[in-house]
Amino acid sequence: MVESSASPQGVIKNNPKIMKGWAFYDWANSVYSLVITSTIFPIYYSTLTTQYERKEFIEEQNRWINVPVRHQIEVFGESYHPDAIYGYSLTISFFIVVLLSPFLSSLADTIGNKKSFLQFFCYLGATSCMGLAMFTGMENVFLGLLFSITASVGFWGSLVFYNSFLPDIATRDKQDALSARGYVYGYIGSVVLVILCLILIMFVAQTPKEQLIYTRVSFLLTAAWWFGFSQYTFKHLPVFGDIKDKLPKDLVLLNYKNIFKKHKESGGIFEVLKDNVNFYWDIGKQSFKELFKVGNILFKDTNLKFFLSSFFFYSVGMQTIFLMATLFGKSEINLDQGRLIATLLVIQIEAIIGAIIFSRLSRKIGNKNVITIAIALWIVACLAAFFLNREDPNVEYQFYFVAGIVGLVMGGLQAMSRSTYSKLLPENSMDTTTYFSFYDVLEKLAIILGTFIFATLIEEFNNMRYAALSMVLFFAIGLILIRFVKNASMPNRETL
Repeated sequence: MVESSASPQGVIKNNPKIMKGWAFYDWANSVYSLVITSTIFPIYYSTLTTQYERKEFIEEQNRWINVPVRHQIEVFGESYHPDAIYGYSLTISFFIVVLLSPFLSSLADTIGNKKSFLQFFCYLGATSCMGLAMFTGMENVFLGLLFSITASVGFWGSLVFYNSFLPDIATRDKQDALSARGYVYGYIGSVVLVILCLILIMFVAQTPKEQLIYTRVSFLLTAAWWFGFSQYTFKHLPVFGDIKDKLPKDLVLLNYKNIFKKHKESGGIFEVLKDNVNFYWDIGKQSFKELFKVGNILFKDTNLKFFLSSFFFYSVGMQTIFLMATLFGKSEINLDQGRLIATLLVIQIEAIIGAIIFSRLSRKIGNKNVITIAIALWIVACLAAFFLNREDPNVEYQFYFVAGIVGLVMGGLQAMSRSTYSKLLPENSMDTTTYFSFYDVLEKLAIILGTFIFATLIEEFNNMRYAALSMVLFFAIGLILIRFVKNASMPNRETL
């Protein structure tokens, strides 16, 4: 790994403007997480893939309930439940991120421009959100799924580089608070935009057709928000290193304008392309070697071994439930759009409070104990979700109870995980992108496993309750492993 010549020390560490600029990217990109991942797009997808609602009479309660009848989606001649297809599309998107992340993070560390890669994935995600507005029904459902995949790649790909800035710009004693601050910015920003979108969809729109139109407008607003507010981050984040000496003769594939040059001084376009291919091929081979090497280094450290193992297992449950929660509320409980979005907004507000509470609580009882409490609450939420039954007259209130637990621990566990890992890393290392690439790849592998299991169980049982129950096993393993981490809140080590 080639180290940058510039040191992220001195005025860069704990610089208020830089830390604010870094945290503000959460404000910019979290609208994708709430609007596209959690609320409006899943409801929109569920609406467009619902054929009709049939009336079903519950004799024990002497009342009628609405049961949605869904379209089936054909893939290679086989019919699948639309929620299963949605889950599989998430699996594909995270598989792409896993393949790209090591290569791109290695390239960024090599030529010292990880901010440029952060920008690229940001713009990919924002542009894909615009593309979602082209999804209008079952006739182009695969177009919607395609843009959903590329938006997911853009969002999660950008987080590889965004997270890696944390130890570069903040000392360990500041990282918990800064990590939580980023999540708080994100939750507040996303709530603001969702409220705006909800006003358009629920109050400005006068007919169901207009509601669908304003829903697509919400996707455009998400793209504009993400693209626009990220400019503040890009203005203040530093660029580490002098990249000129690390480039091949002409880095064509990272500068499209160079493609149209004749390159006579470099031996012609074919010679330049040959140099480029060799350069990227070497980076590609080295990146996966580096990933396994970093993994071996990290897992030789006892604390990191148990933390990363625990993180993998509880991430299977946490991230999968986060990604599929809205479809659960729509498909299993059949909540109407207004109540479902309102519930998810309350969850976001709870997550803000949870992130702050968990950050402060970690100062008193340590990161390990805070993470333990959060995982235990996730287990309670999964068990409660399994016992939800749409035929129960109180099912709506029971769903609110489960959502309340999820909201409280969602932001806290995410923030504590990121900052705990950051503090367990060797201090002042210049390989932070690679370290965080491993962290993010591990998280994405967890999501791949989780969404695949979730989608498969939906297809098998034609409901999400057993899929939610399966996540308890992963949380339980994560809970056991985290207890083996020692002094996670106050590490004092120079090397791994």
